[in-house]
Amino acid sequence: MVSLSKTIFKAYDIRGIIDQTLDAGVARQIGLAFGQAALAKGQTKVVIGRDGRLSGPELAAALAQGLQAAGVDVVDLGVVATPMVYFGTNVLDAQSGIMVTGSHNPPNYNGFKMVLAGEAIHGEAITSLHQRIVEHGGDEAAQPGGYSTHDIRAAYLQRIIGDVKLARPIKLAVDCGNGVAGAFAGDLFRGMGCEVVELFCEVDGNFPNHHPDPAHPENLQDLIRCLAETDAEIGIAFDGDGDRLGVVTKDGQIIYPDRQMMLFAADVLTRHPGEQILYDVKCTRHLAPWISQHGGRPLMYKTGHSLVKAKLRETGAPLGGEMSGHIFFKDRWYGFDDGLYAGARLLEILTRESDPSALLNGLPQSDSTPELHLELKEGENVALMDKLRSDAVFPGHEQIITIDGLRVEYADGFGLARSSNTTPVIVMRFEAETPAALARIQGQFKSVILAAKPDAVLPF
Repeated sequence: MVSLSKTIFKAYDIRGIIDQTLDAGVARQIGLAFGQAALAKGQTKVVIGRDGRLSGPELAAALAQGLQAAGVDVVDLGVVATPMVYFGTNVLDAQSGIMVTGSHNPPNYNGFKMVLAGEAIHGEAITSLHQRIVEHGGDEAAQPGGYSTHDIRAAYLQRIIGDVKLARPIKLAVDCGNGVAGAFAGDLFRGMGCEVVELFCEVDGNFPNHHPDPAHPENLQDLIRCLAETDAEIGIAFDGDGDRLGVVTKDGQIIYPDRQMMLFAADVLTRHPGEQILYDVKCTRHLAPWISQHGGRPLMYKTGHSLVKAKLRETGAPLGGEMSGHIFFKDRWYGFDDGLYAGARLLEILTRESDPSALLNGLPQSDSTPELHLELKEGENVALMDKLRSDAVFPGHEQIITIDGLRVEYADGFGLARSSNTTPVIVMRFEAETPAALARIQGQFKSVILAAKPDAVLPF
């Protein structure tokens, strides 16, 4: 029996290690607290689902028991991608939902992504669940809620296949990294008229081939190899729970999500001229001028899928995206992040071209790094960022953006350091017009970090 730890209540979701900080008992407590919070907002029904992790069945069953004990009815979608739970909260007469998923974390992790009364909860709304367990953990309803199962697969696939139309047939390679998207991606893209080469689409919570996280280049090498060896024109990859998209061209170039956003923005702005397009602080500096050139208004915002969703609702923007691969379409879709739907929309754009890879490779690009992580001890990341904000000096910079960490803009590039909201890590990313400029900017960041923390082990 694991005792409840406040550490699992993260900025955008709940996440823990099985049998260390998370087990069925904790899942039941979370279900009870969430059910009480749902009832307080007039919600009587909660949709749940789970990914392909080995701990999923036990946690989902306990979660359902907790929700029912609170007096809410549970609609269990079974094994689904995270966006299918979000879809359920839009079409099933229930505005609240919980997905049992460890996303891209190692196999021994699991957790919960939550939508409460139509909003992805984050920050205080999540910590208040912990508070509720501590204060009202024993308060169960006199009349428990009901339990039913629902198969949402056909409705979800049909909704996308009915919306997204390809200009011509295309052969693509799809790598699901044995994550849950593998149960749906092949059928989705075949249903749209594609020929599909499937890589690691058998759902297996051990992730025996590579980690299901397309943000890291090492996890895309199998897909790159497949494109070199077959006649597939394009490669797409998904993370463990299907809410993030990775893209690889025929010649093995990785098209990171901030460049994918250029294609999506240009397309969406043809239908929503003058609207805001949202993107996070990790994105390329080529994105803002691109959005402006295509008749939109660029809006940089904090990193975090729940935060971007909230900002999307507030601004009414038709599109938002994050460097990590969460893409949020409000244009023709519901405004939640969905890797499978984003993949479909990408193919819609690419099939208008005879050479999709040329279109992708032609998008503005600079020398840049992927996400780099400075690993620290619990709590050190926040203290270090505070110190950098107060003390660090960046010679020759043009602007310092502080909406989320420090993004230092120079005439020829940018450097970013921000505190992760989920792990004790400082996340960094660099981009510049030349390798020399990239080295100069990284050098500045290295010296200010080492000045603040001399024993820091930097990843560059």
